[in-house]
Amino acid sequence: MSTTNNYAGIPDEFAQLETAKVVLIPVPYDGTSTWGKGADKGPEAFLNASENMELYDIETGTEPYQQGIYLADAITENSSPEAMVDEVHKITKKYIKRNKFVTLFGGEHSISIGTIRAFNECFNNLTVLHIDAHADLRQSYEGTTCNHACAVHEASQQTNLLQVGIRSMDAIEKTYMDEEKTFFAHDMVNDEYWMDKVVDQMTENVFITLDLDAFDPSILPSTGTPEPGGLFWYETLEFLKQVFTEKNVVGFDIVELCPNKADKSSDFLAAKLYYKMLSYKFMGEGVDDAYDNTYAIDLKAGNSNISKFEEDED
Repeated sequence: MSTTNNYAGIPDEFAQLETAKVVLIPVPYDGTSTWGKGADKGPEAFLNASENMELYDIETGTEPYQQGIYLADAITENSSPEAMVDEVHKITKKYIKRNKFVTLFGGEHSISIGTIRAFNECFNNLTVLHIDAHADLRQSYEGTTCNHACAVHEASQQTNLLQVGIRSMDAIEKTYMDEEKTFFAHDMVNDEYWMDKVVDQMTENVFITLDLDAFDPSILPSTGTPEPGGLFWYETLEFLKQVFTEKNVVGFDIVELCPNKADKSSDFLAAKLYYKMLSYKFMGEGVDDAYDNTYAIDLKAGNSNISKFEEDED
């Protein structure tokens, strides 16, 4: 999937599962996309771009890779959307239970159904921060509940779902949408306090699912369904830094990179975004500090999801 066996070509000493704080799971899946195809090529393009990225983060003065980043085997299950979601769920939960900061790179947005399910089973009172151009709230689409158009429907029913950057949706999705927790792009552009308003509605534990079409296509054109009027680079980083600073981000996924061989800029933005998010997660943490993802503590606190969590030991 990349020219080395390690994320970003980092030295082996920082890429071992036993000692790495971060796990990165590629999911090259594109089984249900309905317009621009190619999200299955996203992880490879992201990893290749990452190898050409400087690993010192200027803003935080850190080198996040030194926290340890283990590149897991890609999840290649594609016999059906349901089978893919089940495999993502299983593998994600396996690494959470190993006390890792688990991250995924897709693939289309349907992978997040399995990801969110795993995190919701492992963490109390989970907020899902959904950054996207599209609402993705359909209960089912084209004969399956595991379509990319349904990416956060389950989250809307089972978690504290906050949606940011939305600017395209079907009328049926309004029946599942909590408009008090939805931040539409056309409102955000005139609201200097939107970031604070989103953070104020979060619980302590936050999972971020970020569809790259949330960005304006002028800075990231290589995605399956680009929509005008999106987020820009520095406002997105400002928002993410605030979330990581004020809340316990327990993991994240990034999806919907559809690489274009003639233009590598989108691949590189995705690579930088992933690394910036790691820099915010670990900016106050020493390389030798132990990482605790808190799931065991949450279980002892009486998590209502314990039964689901315990059902499938490795």
